[in-house]
Amino acid sequence: MTAWETTARQVADRVAGVARREEAEYSGGEPRPLGGYLATLGTYGGLCASMVGVARLVGATPPQRVSAADLALVTVATHKLSRVLTKDPVTSPLRAPFTRFRGQSGPAELAEDARPSSEVRHSVGELLTCPFCTAQWVATGFVFGLVVAPRFTRLAASVFTAVAGSDALQLAYARLEQAAE
Repeated sequence: MTAWETTARQVADRVAGVARREEAEYSGGEPRPLGGYLATLGTYGGLCASMVGVARLVGATPPQRVSAADLALVTVATHKLSRVLTKDPVTSPLRAPFTRFRGQSGPAELAEDARPSSEVRHSVGELLTCPFCTAQWVATGFVFGLVVAPRFTRLAASVFTAVAGSDALQLAYARLEQAAE
């Protein structure tokens, strides 16, 4: 082993030791997959950097501001797509490697827990069962789409916005039926 390799190994070991101590102090004895969270954060950052690279490659430039109409469309679409990805029975095969089924949690929604088998699997499981967490990723995708393919993105977002509106009407209709009984 060269002197440089030895020094690099010593630095890596020191950093790993500091990370283990910080994780132990932070978690207070509770199992927290900080390494998995760090990998998830790194993946998100890498995806964002890649999106910027793609936008530059295709010559797309971000607008000065997002219009109120686009913001409203993307907001509702993000809400709906996040719930579809994290709660819908049809998308459960995507979540299955990272979650465990617990039952039904609401109309056409499932309750699942993140699998604790590894830090990465657990942190991805938490992401895939949390519509609030997944919304960040979905919104990033929609906003990126508005920059590189605005017409297609508005079309796709319109589908999820319409489904969200339909869901609200379905729930209102069910409540009216119950009230009439």
